Amino acid sequence: MTALDDHAVAEQLAVDAGKLLVSLRADLTLKGADQRTIKNAGDRESHVWLMEKLAELRPEDPVLSEEGRDNSHRLSSSRAWIVDPLDGTREYGEGREDWAVHVALAIDGEPTIGAVSLPSLDLVLSTANPPVVPERPEGQAPRLVVSRSRAPFVAHAVADELNAEFIQMGSAGAKAMAVVLGIADIYVHAGGQYEWDNCAPAAVALAAGLHASRIDGSPMRYNNPDPYFPDLLICRKEFADQTLEIIADLM
Repeated sequence: MTALDDHAVAEQLAVDAGKLLVSLRADLTLKGADQRTIKNAGDRESHVWLMEKLAELRPEDPVLSEEGRDNSHRLSSSRAWIVDPLDGTREYGEGREDWAVHVALAIDGEPTIGAVSLPSLDLVLSTANPPVVPERPEGQAPRLVVSRSRAPFVAHAVADELNAEFIQMGSAGAKAMAVVLGIADIYVHAGGQYEWDNCAPAAVALAAGLHASRIDGSPMRYNNPDPYFPDLLICRKEFADQTLEIIADLM
């Protein structure tokens, strides 16, 4: 794996971490483990494995991981790997399919390289082979993907203005990739996330030719001192301007 370029590294690590998680969940389920045990083990084992692999393959690059201790060294580096070893721990523990593994590389703050693995679907979408977004059926109502538990106010406002249908999904990566796959048209979030929740999804969405920005239309920038990332919009380009206008009217 040492000869792979950054795009291929991101893709392969996301795929292999996903395989590890699928196998781990099956084994723990067979042993009768409860959901909390499965979730905690998944977070831990995937994080450890990814950190070991990145240390081996890109030893000079800092890593920001949801499950790891932050290191200020990354702030002086133009390159920073940003990973979510298990995005959607709730769904993973419940035995659902809508969870993901995120592996991204931000270069000079831009979400340049990334891969989102959807292991239960045996699928990975990445900048190594940018996906082609399917054509949208003519006359179809807009579809807005939201959290299973709560849709933010901004999502309700956009849905009301566009007469959009809600699609409920779990992890941020699964929701963002629903737009890439043509299952949904818009993913808007304003409830607070962190860089690891959306860096890889943003990289893949941009590579696929979708719109990806903050909800005020500004670019998504990463490797910040505070990794808190409060909002984002990922959508088909034909919905971007109108969605941003609707959101601006709420501000």
